[in-house]
Amino acid sequence: MTEKIINIIKSGTITIPKLLLTNYKTLKLTEQEVILIIYLIGNNEFDPERISKDLEVSPAEILKLIDNLSNKDILKISSRQGKVYEEYIDLDELYNKLALNVMKDKEEVKKTNIYDKFEKEFGRTLSPMEYEIIGAWLESDFTEELIGEALKEATYNGVSNLRYIDKILYEWHKKGIKNKEDINVKKAPPKAKGEVFDYDWLNEND
Repeated sequence: MTEKIINIIKSGTITIPKLLLTNYKTLKLTEQEVILIIYLIGNNEFDPERISKDLEVSPAEILKLIDNLSNKDILKISSRQGKVYEEYIDLDELYNKLALNVMKDKEEVKKTNIYDKFEKEFGRTLSPMEYEIIGAWLESDFTEELIGEALKEATYNGVSNLRYIDKILYEWHKKGIKNKEDINVKKAPPKAKGEVFDYDWLNEND
């Protein structure tokens, strides 16, 4: 595979998307299909005879690879009218799939870091609205650490709704609390030995 890719690159300048090389197994692409895609990135003219000659693969095999990629929704054969009518291979579906993979990976990271924590604590799947609310917190000044601490506060008080957590975050924002250390400092007034100190953030008098 490597030798053929090098030969393609040597025949002209081609920019190969890194995402293609790191995601081709996820897209269930074979090495031969990847080689063909890389070739088509540099020259998307639908000319099986020329592709066959350049890649040293039989025309029948080239047509089979193109058909396989079409069935996998990776490419399609389109036509355009310039000086002459011509067919070309459209790779837009490939780029769409690579973009979706990136988005999916980012969502998985978010879910693992914060969304999954909420679902574990609540003991249920979050609703679309709850996802949007948590996402809005992440897009504002609230870190995942702070949101996680607010979740702990709510759980400790037996509350499992985002409205309560939102109020806690609002109070912390007013008090300039930005991380776990700030919370611990605020919650550390002297107390008698053996006393359990329950800090009521929502009813505190400034």
